[in-house]
This record gives sequence, C-alpha cells and structure tokens, in this order.
Amino acid sequence: MTVTVQPSPRPRAARSSGIGRLLIAVYAVLALGAAGRSAVQIIERFDTAPLAFTLSAIAALVYFVATVALIAPGKAWSRVAWAAIGFEAVGVLIVGALSVAMPQLFPEATVWSFFGMGYLFIPLVLPWLGLWWLATVRRSERVAAAAEAA
Repeated sequence: MTVTVQPSPRPRAARSSGIGRLLIAVYAVLALGAAGRSAVQIIERFDTAPLAFTLSAIAALVYFVATVALIAPGKAWSRVAWAAIGFEAVGVLIVGALSVAMPQLFPEATVWSFFGMGYLFIPLVLPWLGLWWLATVRRSERVAAAAEAA
C-alpha cells in the first residue's frame, strides 16, 4: 500500500503571530497606561481639562479594543482591528494637530496630544505599524486561500 503525502498548504499568518505579538504587547501596555492615567485624572481633577481627560479615556478604550481584536481570531475581529487601529491613526493625527495649533484646548496632556510626545511618540507610530501588519496578514490570507482553491 502506497501512501502519498500531500504538502499542506502554507499556514495562514494570524494577527497574533510574529510581529503581531509585539503589537499586542505594546497595545496592552498602552491600554493599561492610558486607562490608569485617565482614571486618575478624571477622578481627581476632571473639571480642569475635561476634553483632554475624556480623550485619554477614549484612547485607552481604543487601545483595549485593538488589543482584543488583534488576539481574537475570525473575520469579524479582523474588521474590528482595522476599525480600531484606523480610528487611532486618525485620532492621534487630529488631536496631535489640534494640540499644536490650539494648545488652549488642552491645558493638560492627553495620550495623543503633541502626537504622543509624552509616550515617546509611540501613539503616532503604532497605528501605522498596526495597519501595515493587518494588511500583511490580509495579503497572506488571500494567498493561502488562492492556494487552497487551486
């Protein structure tokens, strides 16, 4: 009896593999940092900078959603990851530009003010790396699907 072994199709890259693991770790740290910072600010002195502190809380939520979406499998979570990281990219650009052009709107810093300067500009760079990674994974999934169909 002869057994033929078919080579298995190339495994699909998961959002949580490779560089995705590093992204998940950075998103998780930022989620915790931004959540802690905004919670303290909102509890202790919300009336001094409500816009800034609310934006920091929103950033924390976005980082948390991005972390979960990068970990969780499935197309729905992939769409959530695209939405969260895309929102983050737009948010850091808008808040960063506003904080430079109209600093009076931000009497205290947010995670995204001055393009994330208080966080070593990681908030400015991270979404672009995240979007690049999502595009890489999507491309890999399409190649794998085409190979399976052939």
